[in-house]
Parts: sequence; C-alpha cells; structure tokens
Amino acid sequence: QVELVESGGGLVQAGGSLRLSCVASGRDFNINIYATGWFRQAPGNERVFVGGINWNGNNFEYADSVKGRFIISRDNAKNTVYLQMNSLKPDDTAVYYCANRLGIITTESQDYANWGQGTQVTVYS
Repeated sequence: QVELVESGGGLVQAGGSLRLSCVASGRDFNINIYATGWFRQAPGNERVFVGGINWNGNNFEYADSVKGRFIISRDNAKNTVYLQMNSLKPDDTAVYYCANRLGIITTESQDYANWGQGTQVTVYS
C-alpha cells in the first residue's frame, strides 16, 4: 500500500507562484521504481494531466497549458516530488493531485494506481 500526501496549495494572485509537494510512503515502498504524475480537476471538469516525471528524474512530460510555467522535480532521498508553478493564471485554479505508478509516465489518470487526497490551488486576478 502506497500513501501519497500533497501539500502547498493555497490562494495566490495571478502572476504568482506556488510549490506543491507530494510525499510518498508505504510498507516496503521504493520510490525509485515509480513514475509520478500531477493532475488537476476544476469544478465541473474532468481530471486532467498536468505533468509527470519518471523514477530517476531524467524524463518529463507537461501539458501544453503549463509548458514553460510549471516545473516538476523529485528528491528520492525524501520520497518527494515537487510541482513548481510559476506565472499562475486564474485558469490554473483547481484541486491538484499527485499520483504514481510503476513504469513510465503516462498522461491517462486510469494508468495510475496510487493517488493523494488533493490540494486546492486558487488563483485570483
């Protein structure tokens, strides 16, 4: 069983930045074999892929809507994956979730077995 806990959400003015964290834990958990994805869900919308990072941090994918503004990184020694969000826009307002899976990054939420509880990000203009 793998547990993921997100933190770092909050209220921020447009143009500002936030950094989300996703800490993984679990019995016999080995972060070195998991890819991690970040997803978001705005009210009334489906959960969509934001970005992902593979297990060793040398491969990334980003949604077009966040390319050049969001950066994903990981610190395996801390079992933590980060989502640095810059130049935030009101359209970025959503609940953000991290999820992980064995193997490579994918953009499909159904491919991810483990999910956090989500953290709210609200961007006001």
